[in-house]
Amino acid sequence: MQAIVYTKYGPPDVLKLADVEKPAPKDNEVLVKVRAVAANAADWRLMRADPFLARFYSGLLKPKYNILGSDIAGWVEAVGKNVERFKQGDEVFGGLAECGWGGFAEYACAHENALVDKPANISFEEAASVPMAGVTALIGLRDAGKIKPRQKVLINGAAGGVGTFAVQIAKWFGAEVTAVCGAGNLAMARSLGADHVIDYTQEDFTKSGRRYDLILAVNGYHSIFEYRHALSAGGIYVMVGGSPAQLFQALLLGPFISMAGTKKMGSLTVRTSQKDLAFLGELLKAGKVSPVIDRCYTLKEVPEAIRYLEGGHAKGKLVITVEQ
Repeated sequence: MQAIVYTKYGPPDVLKLADVEKPAPKDNEVLVKVRAVAANAADWRLMRADPFLARFYSGLLKPKYNILGSDIAGWVEAVGKNVERFKQGDEVFGGLAECGWGGFAEYACAHENALVDKPANISFEEAASVPMAGVTALIGLRDAGKIKPRQKVLINGAAGGVGTFAVQIAKWFGAEVTAVCGAGNLAMARSLGADHVIDYTQEDFTKSGRRYDLILAVNGYHSIFEYRHALSAGGIYVMVGGSPAQLFQALLLGPFISMAGTKKMGSLTVRTSQKDLAFLGELLKAGKVSPVIDRCYTLKEVPEAIRYLEGGHAKGKLVITVEQ
């Protein structure tokens, strides 16, 4: 089969289309014939080993996982002898981050617990866009953010992959949502259900005097102290994306700031579960959440897709369609 492989860390040029051996499913695994696979920030961070600490996960001197790509959608090609949930021909989607990656390929193996049935009313490309970004938004709002109806929720970075899901999921929970994004994405944010939109190039929401019960920081360059200033008493700040400096602030300073008052500050660690994927699948099936796809690429164009994603201006998700 064909796959995008890399054997050393570096820019998108290290990604090469190559012929590799088709994987075989283990006893609890499913072999998926990949139709679509999403590109995520995690892919380019692993590709570049950025930040450097990522090497302790992906390989200190060279990549441990030679085929990137987590979020896939496709058909079940074969199943291991212990698999009970799926059969050949089923349409599925899910994430491979806990299964050794391998999504940028014509075939990929996944533990059966990493997959769920694809809703019939969405495309394979739409399904592939969901796992990492959708689950991150869901866990950030529901679990870390403790979202409640009628709360004032701000999504900073509302036009990206996680942000577009977060706006819709927050509205489903009954929150009053403010979306922060660039001028070119304000109309899209409104179409996703945002009650208020802020053009970050024209207004600094941390200095507006308005306060929010929950801030989900998907992108942006505000310090943790600026976010704290924008929270209401008892409010929660959840950092799910941004610069390494913001990550270290959330990890190192967040616990101390949280102990010093009623405002809670912290970062988010996400593990995609079958239960959460199934929950999102029901929202997709009911039309409560609609994936936003900026561009689609072919398998050989993965380096181009990653290069565009690194630029930080993608609207929603980038998806690779794998022609069989």
